[in-house]
This record gives sequence, structure tokens and C-alpha cells, in this order.
Amino acid sequence: MTLTEVMSELAAKGSEATKKLLVKHGAKEPFFGVRIADLKVIHKRIKGDQALAQELYATGNGDAQYLAGMVADGSKMSRADLASWVEKASWGMIAGTTVPWLASEHPEGFALAMKWIASPKEAVALAGWRTLGALAAVVPDEKLPIRKFSALLDRVVKTLPAAPDDVRYAMNGFVIACGTYIAPLADKAIVTARKLGKVDVDMGDTACKVPDAESYIIKCRRGAVVAPKRKTMRC
Repeated sequence: MTLTEVMSELAAKGSEATKKLLVKHGAKEPFFGVRIADLKVIHKRIKGDQALAQELYATGNGDAQYLAGMVADGSKMSRADLASWVEKASWGMIAGTTVPWLASEHPEGFALAMKWIASPKEAVALAGWRTLGALAAVVPDEKLPIRKFSALLDRVVKTLPAAPDDVRYAMNGFVIACGTYIAPLADKAIVTARKLGKVDVDMGDTACKVPDAESYIIKCRRGAVVAPKRKTMRC
């Protein structure tokens, strides 16, 4: 499929109901309001087309950018590509899902995430913390810089209260990821969650809630020391 063909199909599958829902979650124009289920149908036909994924993302259209993240292979992208994608994310969901999916597949994903979490730009910092959480979930413990992840848990305790809403939510998610998937940090993540207590985030006009980190970690472990690593963060 060509870029024009994909964009035409996205436009046809968009709906006002989905647009209204996504606006409540922070979506910004341009976007059509395409359901994830419909994006998956298109994804099956263009899976692995790296060049098309780049073209889709470059449109700046929210639906196209999300689809691009489903199609692209982060391990085949350059560091410059990922840096460009994080800067050009059309809204928070793209910065918090599409970019981290791909960055977690890149050999320099950790270095990129560490740079991003220091950014004064909320969307970039959000992407950084989400990437760190993704790495915790998909990378084997023996390949993770455990001491640095441990230090990041300490950093969360110190910096979360003053962070912007989306970043606080992502930091809370990072603690959950560490406690759920990293065996050497399983206990420390629980201690970190208790230090944080209830994390308040303005979720706007949505039914979304901030998960309690400790209870969520325990739920995800399902009685085990930690949960099995995930193959991918894509959904």
C-alpha cells in the first residue's frame, strides 16, 4: 500500500465518537479517530514496511503515527530517527506508547530514555519513563543495568511530586514495571511504592484512574516472585 492509500483508508475508518473519546484523553488535531481494532486490520497488510512507517509518522496525524509504531521495527531505526519521533509525537498517547515501543527495541534504548527523562518537555520526559518501563518488561534481567534501575527508583521518590501530570503517571508505571518484571528489584519496588503512597494525577474528563503501585505489582505477579517478561510492548 502507498501512503496515500493508507491515509485514505484511515480517513474512511475515522468516527466522530472515537474522536470525542480521544480528545478527552488529550488527542490533538490532525487525527481521524480510528479504533485500534481497525488499525490492526491495516497493520496486517503493511507489517514490516519500514519506509511506509516513516512516511506515516511524518504526516503528524495521530492515527497515522500510532499505526506507524505498530508497523515499524525499532531495532532497524537509527538513534536520530527515534530522537525525531519523540520530538514530533502529536500528543501524549503517541509519546507514551508508540515511541517507547520502538525505543525499547533499540540497542541504545536505555541511553535514549535516560536523556529523555531529563528533558523539560513533558512529552519527551513521558516517553523516557515509559521507555524505561518497557525495557524493564521486555529485556532479560541479566541484560539490564540493575544498579542504574535501582537508582532510578530512588530518583522517582525524590522527583515525582514536582513532576507534570503525565510524567508522574509514567513514573508510577515505571515503579510498577520494576516490581512486576525485575527480580532483583522486586522488593525495592514495593518499598518505593509505599514511599510514594497515593499518586495524584489529573486524569481530566475520563474514567481513568492512577493504579496503586503496590497492589498492582502484586496483582501482576500472580503469586510469583515476578511476572514473565513480555515479548513486546505493542498492543
